[in-house]
Amino acid sequence: MRGLGDEAFAVRPQVKIISGRKFQPGLKELIVGQGAARQFEGLEPGKQLRLGSQMWTVTGVFASGDSMESELWADAPVVAETYRRGASRNSVTVKLTDAADFKDFKAALEANPQLKVDATTTLAFFAKQSEQMTKILRIIGIVVGSIMAVGAVFGALNTMFAAVATRAREIATLRAIGFPGLPVVVAVMLETMLLAALGGLIGGGIAYLLFNGHAASTMAAGSVGKLSFELRVSGQLLWEGLKWALAIGFIGGLFPAVRAASVPVTTALREL
Repeated sequence: MRGLGDEAFAVRPQVKIISGRKFQPGLKELIVGQGAARQFEGLEPGKQLRLGSQMWTVTGVFASGDSMESELWADAPVVAETYRRGASRNSVTVKLTDAADFKDFKAALEANPQLKVDATTTLAFFAKQSEQMTKILRIIGIVVGSIMAVGAVFGALNTMFAAVATRAREIATLRAIGFPGLPVVVAVMLETMLLAALGGLIGGGIAYLLFNGHAASTMAAGSVGKLSFELRVSGQLLWEGLKWALAIGFIGGLFPAVRAASVPVTTALREL
């Protein structure tokens, strides 16, 4: 929950009220981010909820397109009075005229002996809030992805060995009439890469349909709050997935291709 004044909307122009209205100063009213509204019941405009020992009225829902959609906003003096914070503030948000001025701004604050503040960008602040959970999710992703990649390599090996075995006579005939081993390897690898590309595109399409725009949330490290966010399956991520699919297909098809080109013609014909 964040207590703030009207200036908050000036420094955060991306925040838009999408349902209801803004809270009125001096009253126990609040607006909620659409991420929080999706995660919890009872946060629709007109509903009341208990915070501390007081009942608050939800007057609106806002969208910002970032992690602030996890938050509940209310009038700063009312929030301070409810939680007995006095006139203290734990953060101040400033909008600079130019992003390049941030280093000078930070240095000026740190050089002021009357202030003890830690100046950081909004992006860095929220990144730090979810840093620990991000590390855990990354480790889980690497482990699960590695296991799936190994399984995919063995699947590609099995598929291509089977495909080569069914065409052993054709490959042996080509080699018998004078085709060298390199064209055989190229032919098998082309088939493997085409199958890998098709699989990568289908997998990327499924991931986009299932996860793009999917709402999720995680506990923020060092606090009792949640960070709500939406997953984005961008073009860059789809390209990364396609490259991994091609790499797995290359590894899985290389050994069957080399074997098809190196097995003696008589042996290949005898296997049939």
